[in-house]
Amino acid sequence: MTRTGSVKAEAKRDRRPRTADEQIAEDAKLLSSQLSAMRTRLFPPTASKSLRSFTSGEAAKLIGVSDGYLRQLSISGEGPQPEIGAGGRRSYTLADIAALRQHLAGQHEPGSAKARTYLKWRDEAAGEHLQVIAVTNFKGGSGKTTTAAHLAQHLALKGYRTLALDLDPQASFSALLGYQPELDLTGNDTLYGAIRYDENRVPMSAVIRPTYFHGLDLVPGNLELQEFEHTTPRQLAEGAGDGTPFFARVQEAIASVAENYDVVVLDCPPQLGFLTLGALCAATSVVVTVHPQMLDVASMSQFLFMTSDLLSVVREAGGTLNFDFLRYLVTRYEPHDGPQAQIAGFLRAQFGDRVLTHPMVKSTAISDAGLTKQTLYEVARENFSRLTYDRAMEALTAVNGEIEALVIEAWGRSA
Repeated sequence: MTRTGSVKAEAKRDRRPRTADEQIAEDAKLLSSQLSAMRTRLFPPTASKSLRSFTSGEAAKLIGVSDGYLRQLSISGEGPQPEIGAGGRRSYTLADIAALRQHLAGQHEPGSAKARTYLKWRDEAAGEHLQVIAVTNFKGGSGKTTTAAHLAQHLALKGYRTLALDLDPQASFSALLGYQPELDLTGNDTLYGAIRYDENRVPMSAVIRPTYFHGLDLVPGNLELQEFEHTTPRQLAEGAGDGTPFFARVQEAIASVAENYDVVVLDCPPQLGFLTLGALCAATSVVVTVHPQMLDVASMSQFLFMTSDLLSVVREAGGTLNFDFLRYLVTRYEPHDGPQAQIAGFLRAQFGDRVLTHPMVKSTAISDAGLTKQTLYEVARENFSRLTYDRAMEALTAVNGEIEALVIEAWGRSA
């Protein structure tokens, strides 16, 4: 065959209809490359995320002191010094804020109530156990991952040592916290690496990564998490070699690093598989997100039935299921939408105070921030309509503050 004929034959082969798997693989590669290029444009030159600095007013509010007091500390040279910008404006990194908390707590008796207002770490000697909060729902689109990401960041901003754990193979939680799974992870570096059944199992500490949020670490997720759903049935049939049942493996992995953290936030996959059951067995508390639409509520009803049935089997097999709190969070709520208000009222009538008092409102500020893989805590107020930003931040602060208060109550502290 001549060269011309060979080229024509190759071109003809290239025009043949793609099989489904080939087309999906091609689309996946295209989308991944475009996402990588977008990340490089958004976060040059290292293509990694960083957190903005905070104004002195924001820093003072996070620490719980007045802006004037921070100014006095700066003038007297106490604690970390702020960066001085145009017009003498002072700004602090989140690491600076953490160092200021340590400095202020050190001026009081260790473990005293006053010291704890600055340094909020749990006191294991006083019986304050690690809080493991599972954020879950059976149906996608309920705001589960957004809720988990904002909660983890809120806790880090407040000074708690926080671990974010992505259990969803889709890994949106990881993407929000600065990792693109198909580019930044190579293999055996998700939670699966720490809970797998074979000789390739690694310590939990080996799969924990720092994030650009001081005080917030991450165990990222990607598609390899799905392997746990495939290998567990075989182990149930053959028997786990190390003797740890599937429902206790997540709990065991978390326990191995418990001394380094105050709170762990789990973003569960939107299905009731072995990973979700393991997460619920590891959890000390659960937040179920629900979009106030009738189809979503009906789906949640089925989710609760199935969860109850499966957890009862786990309990009979020796699993421990003792939650400090179980709460339902109304998400993507539009207060002026009559049917949504009715369904939110219906949920409160059924579940009473198990529904969080504050709903998370639907906001363009949160969705717009998501376009650049950011959360509301990362973006500056001037990038949005002030009314829109303030409304979203007020709702977010109320929701996360309510969950934080439940954590403090579980530790036996006064709010």
